[in-house]
Amino acid sequence: MVMGGKGKSYSWLSLCLLGSTIVNIYFLSDLYIDGKGKGKGKGKVSWGEEGAAKAEEVASIYCSNHGRAYLDGVIGEDGKPVCECHTCYGGSDCSLLSPHCAADADRSLSLSLLCVCSGDPLFLEPFWMHHASSSAVLISGWHRMSYNFPGPTAISEVLDSHIRRLHHVAKNALTEGKYIVFGGGSTQLLNAAVYALSANLSSPASVVAAVPSYPLYKTQTDFFQNKNYAFKGDASLMSNASYANTNVIEFVTSPNNPDGNLKEAVCKGPCVRAIYDHAYFWPHFTAIPSPADEDVMIFTMSKLTGHAGSRFGWALVKDVEVYYNMMAYIIAAEMGISRETQLRALQLMKAILRGDGKEIFDYAFEKMSDRWGKLSRIFSKSKRFSIQEIPPLYCNFFDKVRGPSPGYAWVKCEREEDLDCTRVLREANIIGRAGSRFSVDDRHVRLSLLKGDDDFNLLLNRLEKLVDEEGGPEAVSGF
Repeated sequence: MVMGGKGKSYSWLSLCLLGSTIVNIYFLSDLYIDGKGKGKGKGKVSWGEEGAAKAEEVASIYCSNHGRAYLDGVIGEDGKPVCECHTCYGGSDCSLLSPHCAADADRSLSLSLLCVCSGDPLFLEPFWMHHASSSAVLISGWHRMSYNFPGPTAISEVLDSHIRRLHHVAKNALTEGKYIVFGGGSTQLLNAAVYALSANLSSPASVVAAVPSYPLYKTQTDFFQNKNYAFKGDASLMSNASYANTNVIEFVTSPNNPDGNLKEAVCKGPCVRAIYDHAYFWPHFTAIPSPADEDVMIFTMSKLTGHAGSRFGWALVKDVEVYYNMMAYIIAAEMGISRETQLRALQLMKAILRGDGKEIFDYAFEKMSDRWGKLSRIFSKSKRFSIQEIPPLYCNFFDKVRGPSPGYAWVKCEREEDLDCTRVLREANIIGRAGSRFSVDDRHVRLSLLKGDDDFNLLLNRLEKLVDEEGGPEAVSGF
């Protein structure tokens, strides 16, 4: 009986030991094994939850609605990123408005002036704050570490398909039968297209653009100094019969930057090749008369979603040889576009395409149309200044005739003595981009309407004051 009792005691102890071992294994596995929702302790935070919590903590930092704090911002004394204030605002929480507006003045100009020459599309920031959840991206530390995507290209096939869907919704471009090339914004793709179109020509190509023209075309073409092409200026100079046998590559900016009007190629003939820069060919900047269907068309995410800092653009290309040459350019330049950039672009496209995909275009058009209306009313009271005329047009997207909503005001000084309109505006603490930058005279100046509400409202105030100082003159028509 005694031996039997001892046996029962040993058996009980063995069971206790086994149970203790099982419990310890469970808790050890909880500490060291990341299962898919299993084996995690109740108090443990996953890497995804931790990353999201940090992002939300920084996004919630109070900056008086006149600035933002960012995860990669400068760290303050409290160990948190500091507020990065909008133009003319300062202080730790961006609550202090400078009466003299120590503003972003295009980096090289006096800080006492207001800069409205930037194409920074911050007017869309409120839209994305409203869609914070659907547009957010959380990236694991091991996300796509390889150079390659599965398959023969360095692009996301899923992003490719979403871009095609987006063009179908916007009704601004036909994608069937076309190849897509990704680039570092439209900037890189513009030169990639010039490189591709000039690669196999019998003689160097003359690169041209109708004036007023976007200055980057000349700047970038000159910078790369390629033996196969050179910038030759205004497209109209190459449009007569004497240049019929000259190889020409024409940049066609439609809508045009700076004046917002839709454009067609000026040069014609068998030796002419066109690159259509459709950065602003979206329903919020222009009427879409019909879907674009040119041989080479370039778009950029910055003017679609406002995410200029992500540096992502794409080209729609008909010819397979041009496509391969453009891909070769991109691969040689940077081994393809950042995988993180492609992931963010994909998430933004998904957010846009939720529902019928029209919300961002409705929002952005309403905002830009409202801005143009306010600006037009100010200039209608002036005979010293005028702005461009953009006629109402039928829009394939809205299925009706609609008015203008351009990204820029193309201002002209009407007084004979005002030869330098940029200087005239600077005296009113407004900086615009001089007409000579667009290969026309300096009676013209470009003002950006794309920036945030703080910048735009300040621009309106400065312009209203400037026009009021004329003494209530009669209106002058646009030009």
